[in-house]
Amino acid sequence: MLPLKKPYFSLDGIESNFIDLYGEVEACQKQRYNDAFENFKSYFSVDSAYIASSSGRVEVCGNHTDHNGGKVVSCAISLDSLAFFLPRNDSIIKVKSEGYPEIIVDLSKESDEKIGTSDALVRGVCVGLKNKGFNIGGFNAYITSNVIGGAGISSSASFEVLIAEILNFLYNDGNVSQEDKAKVSQFAENVYFGKPCGLLDQTAISFGGLKMLDFSDKNNISVKDVKANLSNWTLVLINTGGSHADLTDEYASIPAEMKMVAKEYGVERLVEINENDFWDSIGQKQKNLPDRAVLRAIHFFEENNRVDTLCSALSVNDYDTFISVINQSGTSSLCKLQNCYVSGGNSQLIPKALSLAGKYLNGGANRVHGGGFAGTILNIVSNDNAKAFIGKMIEYFGEKNVFPLKVRAVGTIVL
Repeated sequence: MLPLKKPYFSLDGIESNFIDLYGEVEACQKQRYNDAFENFKSYFSVDSAYIASSSGRVEVCGNHTDHNGGKVVSCAISLDSLAFFLPRNDSIIKVKSEGYPEIIVDLSKESDEKIGTSDALVRGVCVGLKNKGFNIGGFNAYITSNVIGGAGISSSASFEVLIAEILNFLYNDGNVSQEDKAKVSQFAENVYFGKPCGLLDQTAISFGGLKMLDFSDKNNISVKDVKANLSNWTLVLINTGGSHADLTDEYASIPAEMKMVAKEYGVERLVEINENDFWDSIGQKQKNLPDRAVLRAIHFFEENNRVDTLCSALSVNDYDTFISVINQSGTSSLCKLQNCYVSGGNSQLIPKALSLAGKYLNGGANRVHGGGFAGTILNIVSNDNAKAFIGKMIEYFGEKNVFPLKVRAVGTIVL
């Protein structure tokens, strides 16, 4: 085995990592690290630790396309799950996450974790790695996270990929690829947590940076850097106060209905239908399909094209087109994808937030973010307008729910 990096006995100089992780150096991050380090040492009665970081993510464009083989522009963000950890000499994984009960998974025993729990996610990552021929083993970890749970920025994926990276570092010499970390994390969420997510969240977090992801090949994710200078724009995430944590059925209806349309064409996923054939035939096919399924399929094809248009625009610094595409994506999610609120109720947090924020964008763009139905909206605001916009949003939503974000340059990593 290759020699491991040395564990930290002191955090002097830890801020040298902060530009790549958070886009800036802030005293509050140093304090956050110090607090977590002290909590780890106290909880496990040790005097040192390795440190791993796994971000949240936003999807800039490509809402609900990944599960049908589509394209997404993803962005790792400057919110993260932070783990202080050390290996154990036995087969037990013990994780204490700040504010949550302790997780204990014994790898020497058969799985008895309840589906839908964090314990089951840890077990699922281990099983996924073992199925791919990688090593697993015990460790102790203390985790603190500012990736908002249930808000559409992938707190569960951040946690899953973090666990995969710890096992990669401790027991596999760093040989687990970014794609494999993403796939075993998706496996854990699908099988052991019971949520039918696609691969977008885990891939964006594992690879980091601003990327164009293409999921058309079931066996291989195409990941390309998006060459863009977004230094004149600020990404502002707003938590509307709702959570999609209990909306699995609503979320699952989107891929299910898209695949219902694909089945009508004799294929499994919409990406397998030639777009011209789709438009030529949908007049007849729609007779056998629910209206919403047809609208969601239309969103898929148009959103895929928007991803290409956005990447082309950014490559030549065409920000007018960039902003226009984001706004078009938001309108399509509202009207065709229909993931901005749950039908039949009077709670419409996402449309309300989009409307309130839209008043103050002044040439920027916004759209529903992530799975939708509740959770967050993404706003892209010029730096000249950012201070005024953020101030107004804090008035409406509160300081704890408004997040100016930086693009995170690196994927999940041991520091």
